[in-house]
Amino acid sequence: MGVPDASGDLSSEMEVDAFRRLFPLRYFERHLSESIRPDARPLGRARDTTLALGAVASAHGSALAKIGSTTMLAAIKLEVMTPSTESPDEGSIAIDFHMPPICSPIVRPGRPAEAAPVISKQLSDTISSSGMINLKELSLVSGKAAWMAYLDIYCLDADGALFDAALLSAISAFSHLQIPIVSLNDDGKIVLVSEEDDGTKLEDEPVNKEKRKLTLSSIPFSLTCILHKNYILADPTAEEESIMETLVTVVLDSSSRLVSFYKPGGPVLAQTSAVQDCVALTRQRVKELQDILDETISGMDID
Repeated sequence: MGVPDASGDLSSEMEVDAFRRLFPLRYFERHLSESIRPDARPLGRARDTTLALGAVASAHGSALAKIGSTTMLAAIKLEVMTPSTESPDEGSIAIDFHMPPICSPIVRPGRPAEAAPVISKQLSDTISSSGMINLKELSLVSGKAAWMAYLDIYCLDADGALFDAALLSAISAFSHLQIPIVSLNDDGKIVLVSEEDDGTKLEDEPVNKEKRKLTLSSIPFSLTCILHKNYILADPTAEEESIMETLVTVVLDSSSRLVSFYKPGGPVLAQTSAVQDCVALTRQRVKELQDILDETISGMDID
């Protein structure tokens, strides 16, 4: 008796899968009409999110962030540079976002992904405009030496909401960042203290004399939503993004201040009520992400 039932279930699953591939929008809309998504999430709920700090041993700061299957690895390397004459007491940050072919079947070997430079600029603009990092904390010797922080983010799995996961990995890497100990040698050059003898003579000029972390304030978090007819879908998967094209990304800081609002395109106009609903969903998401980040940092401190 069990065999026919199993055969019937298998046949039904194959029919559903065929319908999903042939008529993806209709398949999704059937779920939306019942306020549910194919992965069983309510429309406004983000996917499970995890963080791991210190994922790259050779980096000064690093983090691995996962939102659902979307996975980002962020690593920061510090190098000494000469600050600009316009900002002699400030360091700099350079952000690069990478999408290797391993992250998605739509990324072809030898061809840079179109989304990569867009997300790189979006990340740079967001971190800069949020005021999360005081660049003066990256200064070493006024007008002579400062830290250049190179942040590289690698997309390991591109299953939707790429910017949200990339931003989360970036701020987590900066939370993990430790600025190394440096001093001035006899030639007036900045050197790592670990590379010198214990008897290195330190000059009186302001150099970094102990390992320290950056003071992060107004940390930005984001939530990408899909607008489709009267529906709002939070934290879309790659499949959802490919079917329903109107995306909106809201960035709020930890004080719920609006940092930025991105709408890269799509046929649906973002009405005021829809924008307000997206902001409300983002406000809830910010609290979730802040708690996840705080718990991850606390776990590192205990270890």
